[in-house]
Amino acid sequence: MATLYFDIDRTKSKSLAIIFTDRMQLADLSSVFVVKVKLSFNLNSRGCYVMWKILLFGFCVFSATAIQQIPERHSLYYVYTAMSKPVAAPGIFEFVAMGLLDDRQIDYYNSRDKVKVPKQDWMKERNTKDYWNKGTQSRRSKEQWFKVNINILMERMKQNNSDIHVLQWRHGCEIEPWADGKPKFMKGVDEYSYDGRDFLSFDDSNSQWVAPTSAAVPTKQKWDGVPILNQYTKGYLESECVDWLSKFMKYGEKELEMFAKDSAPRVYPLAKKTSSPDKLLLTCFATGFYPKDILLNIKKDKITLTEADGVQTGDVLPNGDNTHQLRKSVEIPESDRAEYECEVIHRSLEKPVIVKWDGSYATNQGQGILGIILGIIVVLIIIGLIVGIVIYKRRIIGKYADANGTGENAKTNGTGHSSFAGLDSAGRDNPKDQDSASSQRSTDSGQGSAGSDETSNPLLHNEADNV
Repeated sequence: MATLYFDIDRTKSKSLAIIFTDRMQLADLSSVFVVKVKLSFNLNSRGCYVMWKILLFGFCVFSATAIQQIPERHSLYYVYTAMSKPVAAPGIFEFVAMGLLDDRQIDYYNSRDKVKVPKQDWMKERNTKDYWNKGTQSRRSKEQWFKVNINILMERMKQNNSDIHVLQWRHGCEIEPWADGKPKFMKGVDEYSYDGRDFLSFDDSNSQWVAPTSAAVPTKQKWDGVPILNQYTKGYLESECVDWLSKFMKYGEKELEMFAKDSAPRVYPLAKKTSSPDKLLLTCFATGFYPKDILLNIKKDKITLTEADGVQTGDVLPNGDNTHQLRKSVEIPESDRAEYECEVIHRSLEKPVIVKWDGSYATNQGQGILGIILGIIVVLIIIGLIVGIVIYKRRIIGKYADANGTGENAKTNGTGHSSFAGLDSAGRDNPKDQDSASSQRSTDSGQGSAGSDETSNPLLHNEADNV
C-alpha cells in the first residue's frame, strides 16, 4: 500500500489546497507541489469539511504540516592527486591539489608553479597574505609526502615504474542550512584511492578506518592503533571543516547568491530508439543550474514516474562553467500516446518549469538532437585522449594522507605512526603551523593560528605518517 504525503498551500481564504504525492522528494521552493490528488478543505471552528475535487477517498486534516523543501546542502572538499611520474602532456601535472566549495574551485596548487592561489575573487579579497603563504608551504609538504608514499605503495604491491600510478586523497564535509543560527553537520568524508580503486576511508560514525582491500589493512591497523589520530580526524570533519565551510560561504555569500539567481536550470525532453524495436528511451535532461540541489521528474499524464516505473536517475555532474547537469530516463513503448513532461524544481525558479515532450525521437543512426550531442561527445573524447591516459585511473574519492615520510620504516613521532606502510592521515592541512622533530606540520590556515581550512589533525605532516 502506497504511503501518501501532502503539502498545504494556504490561500487568502480559510480553504486549504492539499496536494498528495507518493514519495518525499519535494523541493527548495515553498510554493512548489507535485500534484497527484488535489482536495479542497473549508475549515471552521468545529473541524473540517471535505469537498472532493477527485472522488477517491475521504480525508480530514486537523493539523497542517510544513511544506516539503529540497534541502539546501553545501560542501567543502579538498582533493589531492599525485602521479608516480610526470606525464608529457600540457596541463597534466605530477601533483595537483584544490579546494572545492559546492563543487566550485576556490583554490589551486600544482607541482610546476608550487604556489597555492585563489580561484575566486572573494577568496583572494577575504583571506590574508599569510593564509596563502602558509597554504603554499602546506601543499609543498603534501607534494613530498605523496612522492614518498606512492613509492611505498608500488613496492608493497610489487609494481614497477613502467606504468603511471595515481594516489588520491579527498576530505571534507557537508552541511545543511543554518538551524538556530548554526550549520547542521550532515556528512564527513576522509578517503583515499590508489589507481582509481578505493584504498582506505574513515568511518566517521565509528571513528575507525575501513580497508576495502588487503593492501590497505596494514595502514588501517596502524592508524586505528593511534586513537588520537582518529579523534582528530573526527573532530576536523564534524567541527573545524564545518566552521571553515560556514566562513567561506559567508565570504562568498553575495557572489554565490547572484550566481545562483542567474543559473536557473534549462530542461530538455530527449528520446531515442533503443535496441528493442518497439521501445524508446525518454530522457529529461536539466543543465545550467546552481546550486546542485534540484528535483527533476518525468511525468506521464501529469503523474510523476518513479523507480518502480523504471526511471533511472544519473548523478548530478559538473559543467565547465560551475553549473551542474542531471538526467533521468525511462523506457517507454514507441506506440505510447500518453502525454510525457519533464518537470524541474530549483531554488532559482519562482515556480516549477514543465516542458512537454513533442513525441519526436532520434533513430539509431544518430539523427536528431541526441545524434548531435553524441557527435560532440566523440570530438571531446578525441581531444581529451592524452588526458584520458591518466584520468581513466582516477576517481575523485582519493583522500590524501600527508607526511614528510622517509619510507615504510620511517621514524615515528612518538605516536607510533610510520609511513604508508602505515599511510597516515597526516597529510591534511593542519590549522596550526608547527614544525618540530616530533611534529612536522604545515597549514593551509589563513589567519595565523586561527586554524586550517583543510584539516585540524596535529599528526599531519609528520615523518611518521607515511603509508
